[in-house]
Amino acid sequence: MQNTIFITGASTGLGKATAKLFQSKGWNVIATMRNPEKETELSQLENVTLLPLDVTNPEQIKTTVAKAIALHPVNVVFNNAGYGLMGALEALSDEQVLKQVNTNLLGVIRVTQAFIPYFREKKSGLFISTTSMGGFLTFPLHSIYHATKFAVEGWSEGMSFELGLHNIGIKTVAPGGIATDFLGRSLDRNSNGAYQEIEDKLFGLVDVMMESASSAQQIAQVVYEAATDGKDRIRYVAGADANALYARRQEIGSEEFRKEIRKQILG
Repeated sequence: MQNTIFITGASTGLGKATAKLFQSKGWNVIATMRNPEKETELSQLENVTLLPLDVTNPEQIKTTVAKAIALHPVNVVFNNAGYGLMGALEALSDEQVLKQVNTNLLGVIRVTQAFIPYFREKKSGLFISTTSMGGFLTFPLHSIYHATKFAVEGWSEGMSFELGLHNIGIKTVAPGGIATDFLGRSLDRNSNGAYQEIEDKLFGLVDVMMESASSAQQIAQVVYEAATDGKDRIRYVAGADANALYARRQEIGSEEFRKEIRKQILG
């Protein structure tokens, strides 16, 4: 029987690359996005079904998950929808903070919650969530983004115990920079004059980091590995940049690493 993956945030970047990769490996793909009617590429592929899903809409999550389960026996759920929020905390509106938490954290939790009874009944299934190297280390002016990604990492580890009782797996894929339009399309940026200098420095550094970024296709390969390797392992650090920073942090410890990042960016 064909395996099936359910993907959130499949309209661009990593979500779309993952949909294409799994389809090429013979999987059924249920690709969800806010506006499936605008999708021209995935809609041409066989064994790919497009469904509407805004992960900040709890009612739509329930409806879309029910539709997906009725279509195909789902094996893997890939929680990928998310975006970056940049700015000093005092520059952010409450609405922006809520939207970030709603999309990057609560969306993941709600989609997972909607699938658990189904996976529990079949005594199998796997959840994979896109976190980020920003789920285990931090950069200036991204505090709320980091809060959501650290949260998904901790939540996934905590969930592994209760899901494990029913033979359900949970994993995270933590990429570094991905050469997509994340900085343009997926970044919500708020400025405040009091932080202008650090903002300019940070953007200069991000441009340099993006030169060593992985392609969405390379990160999609790690998602495929996580989905198929059968390992009892939670975090998959993805991309040379993320792996180098992760190794450095492990080597010198989180406090020294924080000081190193501060020195690099703030001088």
